[in-house]
Amino acid sequence: MKKRFTVLGILLAAFSFTQMNAQILSDKAMGALSKGVSGFTFSDADAAALAKESIAEMDANNPVAGPEDGYSIRLNRVFEKHISSEGVTLNYKVYLVKDINAFACADGSVRVFGGLMDIMDDNELLAVIGHEIGHVVNHDSRDAVKAAYKKEALLDAASSQSGKIETMTKSQLGQIGSAMIDSKHSRKQESEADSFSYDFMKRNGYDVNAVEAAFRILQNLSEGAEASFMTKMMSSHPDSGKRADDAKKKATKDGLYKAYVQQKIDNTAPVKAKTPAKTTAKKTTAKKK
Repeated sequence: MKKRFTVLGILLAAFSFTQMNAQILSDKAMGALSKGVSGFTFSDADAAALAKESIAEMDANNPVAGPEDGYSIRLNRVFEKHISSEGVTLNYKVYLVKDINAFACADGSVRVFGGLMDIMDDNELLAVIGHEIGHVVNHDSRDAVKAAYKKEALLDAASSQSGKIETMTKSQLGQIGSAMIDSKHSRKQESEADSFSYDFMKRNGYDVNAVEAAFRILQNLSEGAEASFMTKMMSSHPDSGKRADDAKKKATKDGLYKAYVQQKIDNTAPVKAKTPAKTTAKKTTAKKK
């Protein structure tokens, strides 16, 4: 079986909902669909609440690295100082899967796949995560959730008129996740997130050339054995080579460009030193003469 590479920037991964049964829309939902929900207002808070529920379902149905796992230890070391970024409070975890992906949701949840951490060093990871945070800060994640919510017609007539979000069932969260996959970010949104990533790296004193390097990795993948799959998956994204070239131009303009040399990648947990066994000293009692 060929190893499939999942492209960066997909908001929610389809495999997380494979165990959920599809749900037929209720009469209320069909009524909402017929009446339309175009006037429904969807705030950042609404998007965050729905994303939080969806990410909880994903975490429950995917292999999440524990706190003592090497992948978690590395991600904490790399990104711990950026828990609060651009007014967004982040929480992040690693999915122990071989797919190459990372995504951020409207509630600030960042999920990084083990496959990505296997091929990118710390700076390249920061560039990718910075890109995903850009989607949250730029409200792209909110817009994707809103589009998915409206597409699935999960509002009944009352909620579409009152402007209230209805409680989602697990099956409905599955539908939302699938719909958000179909609702990919536009090329303009991706380019703006790329710029955010570069500025994030520069602002925090990281090597901005890692942005180009990360896209070169994707470019090389798209030209390799998985070319046809990557080309299909990248159809809604700007060309990886062009994105790498754009990052290089920014670094050159800022006088910061130099060929990036990838650093060592280590996802292993440090070996804990064994605690020496305690020895009990024998008490000696002096005999009276």
